[in-house]
Amino acid sequence: MRSDPIFTSWPQKASALWENQPLRLEHRLHQLPLFSMDGLADLISRYPRANYSLVHMGAKGESKRFWREGEIGSLGGRQVIDAIANGRMWLNLRDITSADRAYKDMLDEVFAELSERVPGFSAPTRTAGILISSPSAQVYYHTDLPGQCLWQIAGRKRVHVYPAAAPFVTPRHLEDIAVNDIEVSMPYADWYEEHAVPYDLEPGQMLAWPLNAPHRVENLDTLNVSMTVSYVTEEIRRLQTINLANGLLRHRFGMDGLGRQTGGASFWAKAVFQKVMRQTSWAKKKRTEGRTVDFRLDDQHLGGIVDLKAAA
Repeated sequence: MRSDPIFTSWPQKASALWENQPLRLEHRLHQLPLFSMDGLADLISRYPRANYSLVHMGAKGESKRFWREGEIGSLGGRQVIDAIANGRMWLNLRDITSADRAYKDMLDEVFAELSERVPGFSAPTRTAGILISSPSAQVYYHTDLPGQCLWQIAGRKRVHVYPAAAPFVTPRHLEDIAVNDIEVSMPYADWYEEHAVPYDLEPGQMLAWPLNAPHRVENLDTLNVSMTVSYVTEEIRRLQTINLANGLLRHRFGMDGLGRQTGGASFWAKAVFQKVMRQTSWAKKKRTEGRTVDFRLDDQHLGGIVDLKAAA
């Protein structure tokens, strides 16, 4: 273990709880120049258009889901941060480890520490994104197919974590996400809150939760910067194969009630099937349905947006 580890606290029980229960720990990433406002502004200014999502959404507490996707437009990195601070949106810089080698080196350090602290843990596939979000922003109830954890860099947020079991999440939900590539379309009922556990995150804290556990996020009245980390172990990779294969068989061919074995002849047959199917035009169309970029940031009034159709 290096002399200045990323994790600044690791209780003895944390190794046993990792991936089995929600786990809040402390870290020092918020102290690195990579995550300073100047560093983030520079990253935004040179970020590839294909690698970010800008989402405008409803105010905190609204029951109706409101979701529009847009683009930065002509604004520089610092202006983008100011626009988000004054708006109701979030920017997701996806796959930062591919955009800048320094972030890859940082993430490699994180997983090197995890492999030392958690016996048997190995996640050769991992990636990270940076979320910059408005004081009033929220992320709707959803789940993710890879393993996930959230690292708070600036601001405060509340994460509500739900059980990773039916009715909160089912195999059908996971299969639909695998086919459509949209996580926030899951069913939700107000009474789910009776079974949620809220966790408040401050800069220098991170939260991990069990695989596929649904969650939603509310910012606590401040501009927020967070890092999302996704990872895939061998078991998760096999489950992802099953989710996509079963989802394709149901959506395309009407086959339901399929098994979820992650080994044996049926698994390998599904592995071949989904590999072939995901390259078809039908599967590619399913992954892009419902995603339209229809606004850009207003360069005259930071925090506002301009409808692209109206601006044309």
